[in-house]
Amino acid sequence: MPTRCLTIDPQLPDPSVIAEAAAILRRGGIVAFPTETVYGLGANALDGAAVRRIFAAKGRPANNPVIVHVTSSDAARQLAAEWPAPAERLAAQFWPGPLTMVVKKQPHVPDEVTAGGATVAIRCPQHPIARALIDAAGVPLAAPSANASNRISATTAKHVLRTLDGRIDLVLDGGPAGGGLESTVVDVSVNPPRVLRPGLISADALSAALDMTVRTAEHAVVERGAAPSPGMLARHYAPLIPLEICPRGVERAQELSASGQRVALVTHLPVAHSLPSVQVAILSNDPAGYASRLYQTLYELESSGIERIVVVTPPQSAEWAAIHDRLRRASA
Repeated sequence: MPTRCLTIDPQLPDPSVIAEAAAILRRGGIVAFPTETVYGLGANALDGAAVRRIFAAKGRPANNPVIVHVTSSDAARQLAAEWPAPAERLAAQFWPGPLTMVVKKQPHVPDEVTAGGATVAIRCPQHPIARALIDAAGVPLAAPSANASNRISATTAKHVLRTLDGRIDLVLDGGPAGGGLESTVVDVSVNPPRVLRPGLISADALSAALDMTVRTAEHAVVERGAAPSPGMLARHYAPLIPLEICPRGVERAQELSASGQRVALVTHLPVAHSLPSVQVAILSNDPAGYASRLYQTLYELESSGIERIVVVTPPQSAEWAAIHDRLRRASA
């Protein structure tokens, strides 16, 4: 049966639509909804059976934990066995927003949420629909990205339905998710804290908030055993088409095109001359603008008959760390 999709105002969510979605969640169903990062696939985080339905719908490996979404620091503390001072300081500055914190978990948090690990990842989203849905459901929501496992994260309801139609109960269509990349994940269960997944909030911003150096676990990959954070599998966020990253992207795209392949070039730079045999997508040279369009662009290229994607290597600066991380995993 096709999945129902209900349009909802992202700024003033209709209470009746939210109530219908919340009722589905309370009875153990799963609902996709927009956040300020990407679309999430939500279930009652305190119901292990409901969380297993997320894993089944996505085809998600059991060792890949999911983020729990709440609407306040008080709600987060109810899930945490310890709430260290860095967690309090980061929550005060960055919540609600695109920051996930990993803390030691309370025993009542199901193992399905944490991949059997001793920590839980928690986020307080900013998006009005997400917040209204969590409040109406009356429970924290486990919500990984709303797409098939390892595929490109969904930034629109259409993206959600591309891989999950018929596998979930409902999609709340609140328009495009603005941020375009998943949240930053920082582990505050260790001292000093460390970034497990770069995102829209940089390690430098976290360091400034805590007055200490917060480092990123470079190229963090988990192949087996419980991952402490989502987004740590070697291949992730990937299109169906082979993708490669290349500093001389124009030349590489022309080379592949000359061999008879249908090629797309994704770049943050102006292209000096026409490339009649190459489909060109020029994204912003600002990291936030680039991030907001990256997944949308990859979805469009998937549907265009392209056989190869060449991405011009983005700038090597801290502001671009999250984009490098996603492209590296997409090309693995």
